[in-house]
Amino acid sequence: MNQGKLPRSGLGSLVLIAAVVGGGAVAFAYTAGWLSSGRLTPERMIAALTPPSGPPLGHRRNHAKGICFTGTFEANGNGAELSKAKVFAQGHYPALGRFNLGTADPNAVDATVRVRGLGLQITTADGEEWRMAMINPPFFAVSTPQAFHDLLIASGKKDPEAMKAFIQANPEFGPFAAWAKTAPWTTSYAEDFYNGLNSFIFTDAKGGERAVRWSLVPMAKGVPVSQADLEKRGPDFLEQEIVERLRTAGPQRWTMVTTVADPGDPTADPSKAWPENRRKVEVGTLIVQRIEPERDGPCRDINFDPTVLPQGIRVSDDPFPAARSSVYRKSYDLRAAEARDYPRTEAAKP
Repeated sequence: MNQGKLPRSGLGSLVLIAAVVGGGAVAFAYTAGWLSSGRLTPERMIAALTPPSGPPLGHRRNHAKGICFTGTFEANGNGAELSKAKVFAQGHYPALGRFNLGTADPNAVDATVRVRGLGLQITTADGEEWRMAMINPPFFAVSTPQAFHDLLIASGKKDPEAMKAFIQANPEFGPFAAWAKTAPWTTSYAEDFYNGLNSFIFTDAKGGERAVRWSLVPMAKGVPVSQADLEKRGPDFLEQEIVERLRTAGPQRWTMVTTVADPGDPTADPSKAWPENRRKVEVGTLIVQRIEPERDGPCRDINFDPTVLPQGIRVSDDPFPAARSSVYRKSYDLRAAEARDYPRTEAAKP
């Protein structure tokens, strides 16, 4: 898969956009019982993500380009109604995260990558962690891990009939393709919405359960810009911009908004958005206070496994979180074994 400049129109552009939608929602799960002969394996999924030039040694196998941040999650107490997780009790909690791009190329030109992501870890005083991986589309490209694998394979083939056959077999790809083609680009990580597209179960103090999704809504005003204008800003403008923004404008903020499902809303299919009139609860604010390069930063060795959850939050029937966990684990093992290939500073090298 060519990780250079994307074609600006036509099916080829949408194919490449979808193919880099990312580690944010890939793979399959051991827990789903999909490891029988002939089915997906972590190795097969990682192979499908690997560009023709070879794997990005020492890097994540997808969302390979990123930058670290640290800050605080300020819980306002509203979330305690939904979940007994301590992270929703009113207070301040350390936050660690990573802005990233949905690509397997750590040297990709920022303006060529349609999907942007945010990995986040929030920690409570007793050591409980809530890890999550979010991306900026409002829904995922496909409905199952198998379909995502098939999309990667089809998009990597030169035969246009392969992609046509995939779209015919997976009509849910249509809305994502429309989003990728028409949604505005922004000039900053700080201006993007980040969506946790998977469904989780919140359990409250009385044992009540509800299916929930969440999003981070930026307080910074978005400035729509064309892809052509972004291409003039240099290959690493997103990292440069967020560093400069914090230097001149101070910490950046996002409101965490949880959306509560109604009975009958699909929880196992992240390609289907819930209706806009579903109940929404603002549970707190993410404040990004410091940016650090990933090569020596605090997010370098964090695996943003979405199944690392505090008490009061658990996975639902959505297969993707456990799926991603299995591939994230394999990706982590690979990059850890390749640590000498990662371009750290001289002071940080072993």
